[in-house]
Amino acid sequence: MAQKPSIPKGTRDFGPAEMVKRNFIFDTIKSVFKLYGYQPIETPAMENLSTLMGKYGEEGDKLLFKILNSGDFLSKADDALLQEKESAKLTSQISEKGLRYDLTVPFARFVVQHRNELQFPFKRYQIQPVWRADRPQKGRYREFYQCDVDVIGSNSLLNEVELIQIVDEVYRRLKINVLVKINNRKILSGIAEVIGQPDKIIDITVAIDKIDKIGLDNVNTELAEKGLPRQAIDRLQPILNLAGSNSEKLEQIKKVLATSEIGLKGIEEMETIFNWLQPLGVQTGVELDLTLARGLNYYTGAIFEVKALDVEMGSITGGGRYDDLTGIFGLPEVSGVGISFGADRIYDVLEQMDAYPKEADVTTRLFFVNFGEAEQTWCLPLIHQLRNAGISAEIYPEAAKLKKQMIYANSRNIPFVAMVGEEEMNTGCITLKDMEKGTQETLSGDELVERMKK
Repeated sequence: MAQKPSIPKGTRDFGPAEMVKRNFIFDTIKSVFKLYGYQPIETPAMENLSTLMGKYGEEGDKLLFKILNSGDFLSKADDALLQEKESAKLTSQISEKGLRYDLTVPFARFVVQHRNELQFPFKRYQIQPVWRADRPQKGRYREFYQCDVDVIGSNSLLNEVELIQIVDEVYRRLKINVLVKINNRKILSGIAEVIGQPDKIIDITVAIDKIDKIGLDNVNTELAEKGLPRQAIDRLQPILNLAGSNSEKLEQIKKVLATSEIGLKGIEEMETIFNWLQPLGVQTGVELDLTLARGLNYYTGAIFEVKALDVEMGSITGGGRYDDLTGIFGLPEVSGVGISFGADRIYDVLEQMDAYPKEADVTTRLFFVNFGEAEQTWCLPLIHQLRNAGISAEIYPEAAKLKKQMIYANSRNIPFVAMVGEEEMNTGCITLKDMEKGTQETLSGDELVERMKK
């Protein structure tokens, strides 16, 4: 009995209709990246585990897909560990590589490895899939594409401002209403200081980053489980509940963090970003959210998340400033900042909104009906001429019944159909049908090319 085909949970097949829509997203995002002067790179799907492990925190390490060593992967495994089923300790003995978790850590590795070939500041974009061993659910997949844009080798806050402009431009072109939430890890470090728990900054950020998902009460429970005393948790509550405009929130938190040098530095950076944004006409809302933490450990400054306003969905873009990510690979004190657009979530948002432009699913603009070998021979040079003019055109590969050919054209959403029979060949003309309007017109070959260009 033949095996029923399937794919792993958390992954998806994409047929032609879906791929056309996905390419619309990729092309839109890529065009904005290029508009701002970013250059493309690619890195391998798999990296050495030594590159990946320890860069995403304890929770991130658990979600890494590990690749078993080639051949007899158990040959170097410790028998005692095998008997005890100590999987965590066995990993290094049976697996040296893993699928990339994101594009940022591989990018840092790339920068260090190729530093003598790069001109700093280096502005790169990268559009590739990543893998996470997460529990599949709505909007969360085990394989998904990220569209990253980063600047490395510059401390300037102009880079943060430019990233917000890129977000604004991308989502205006995609016609998705979004809100940019922004915070600063220095402010969060300052908060940890003033509540007397500076050594718990990672536990605090990991917990409060879940506030939208699990609620404040559950966040407080998690903080208590991580060892924060009740007094510190109580002091945290008014900070997490700050309200008002961006400037009002900054003024309030400035008083709270008056004794924290790092906290005040974070506030100063936020004020600078908001001041520089003001005259730029950014249409997307930008909101200071002190509960935003971004769980990844490598962030050190401004952090961003973008939410779709018209669809229930998690973050569709996120990122932040990392001051020394390259240091772990031997190149210290090289600051960078970047954001990542989640293409799969953007796809789902546009699907739910039914917001793809009509032309997004059109791959062929002009379809030639095949009436027979003589007509086919007459049409082929014209189709070649159309393609040379940049007009996508095709002819049915055999002289099937007209109804069958028209069903094919309709199923492909092809907007125009050309018919060339004996009469058209005698007059040197083509009958062109507009499939949407249902109208027909007779054109010469050159007129057809000009008509299709319009």
